[in-house]
Amino acid sequence: MGRRSTKKFDFAEGKFYFNVQSGHQNVTINRSEQKEAEDTFKSYMKLGKKVEWLGKWNGKKFIENKEPVL
Repeated sequence: MGRRSTKKFDFAEGKFYFNVQSGHQNVTINRSEQKEAEDTFKSYMKLGKKVEWLGKWNGKKFIENKEPVL
């Protein structure tokens, strides 16, 4: 029986985050700049990947979490 993986990092304040589903696991990706994060997010969407926008981490919660539109 496999062991479920847990988050192995801390979110960095001021960075933008999103998840990409890769097979049966989620990969969390971050970028420092919002435009770069949105462009990367959109490129995964165009590839047909299942993506989830998390937003900007303020140290306690995600803010600016409106999903980018193609």
